[in-house]
Amino acid sequence: MTQEDNGWEDYYRKITGRAPRQLLLNALTYFADDVDGPRQAIDLGCGDGTESALLLQHGWKVLAIDGESAAIKHLLEKVPAENQIRLQTQVAKFKDVVLLPADLIHASLSILFCEPDYFAALWQKIVDAIKPGGRFAGQFFGVRDSWANEPDMTFHTEEQVREMLEELEIESFHEQDEDGNAVSGPKHWHVFTVIARKK
Repeated sequence: MTQEDNGWEDYYRKITGRAPRQLLLNALTYFADDVDGPRQAIDLGCGDGTESALLLQHGWKVLAIDGESAAIKHLLEKVPAENQIRLQTQVAKFKDVVLLPADLIHASLSILFCEPDYFAALWQKIVDAIKPGGRFAGQFFGVRDSWANEPDMTFHTEEQVREMLEELEIESFHEQDEDGNAVSGPKHWHVFTVIARKK
């Protein structure tokens, strides 16, 4: 699914109307309803905006970040005006993102697109931004993924993923290591899907 600069628009078109990803739906079940005021989420690599729109529908404040301005355009098309008052957007590559304190950082099928030289700094920004009691919900791609030879993408072993999560309490950890399909066609998926809570 590696995308050229003008390839993301085609990708967004192909996934039009998709359902919100199960990772976010699962993560939301870990949050109690008894809070005063809206919680803050960051949708890191928001893509076509489906998950940001869902968070806004559930009353969250959302900072939606993507490296492609087309992503923000698609997001805004999904969000009614009354919900946009709780939405901030940021167009930035992963190496340049600015994160604010958040109750949830959602990064579904996104941070693997961070270049390896910048990944450690990005991950530290993520951990630092999560409020105590807040959560990270995201995916890390494994070394057996069929995209793992892409030099501008980042892949990890299970040991490396668990080491990165040492400052967090793992609530859900699932490894997928199987053949399947992507929007671009058949591929082998090696993915670690994680929900983890800041201690």
